[in-house]
Amino acid sequence: MTEFTPFASLIGGMMIGLSAVLLMLWEGRIAGISGIAGRLLPPYRDSAFMSRFGFVAGLVAAPFTILALTGEVVAQTISSNATLMLVAGLLVGFGSVWGNGCTSGHGVCGLSRLSTRSLVATGVFMATAFATVFVVRHLIGG
Repeated sequence: MTEFTPFASLIGGMMIGLSAVLLMLWEGRIAGISGIAGRLLPPYRDSAFMSRFGFVAGLVAAPFTILALTGEVVAQTISSNATLMLVAGLLVGFGSVWGNGCTSGHGVCGLSRLSTRSLVATGVFMATAFATVFVVRHLIGG
């Protein structure tokens, strides 16, 4: 069972929201992680490589920052089933391309802009996540 962590979740949500607002304010861009990460690879379409790199580097640095500040390692639970992980990664990548955005772009930024397309996309993401958790935990056992 996953622990209920309201304080950490609130702080994390505030940081995600702040980063999305600052990216929109300073760069005029939506904080969609799949788009930001995808545009780190060539061909480069504009001169925003360093800001994208900084954004992704901040995501990677976050658990190390928590470790440095609290002395506690961020708990992660990852399946040991390599086939399941490979299929999941491919499906997430396919879904973010097919849905023209990821959970952060649609769920955080799109919903805050009252986008109907983002509302539908987020509903599909969530329904798929619920179904996936049910199948993996109760049918496959991964």
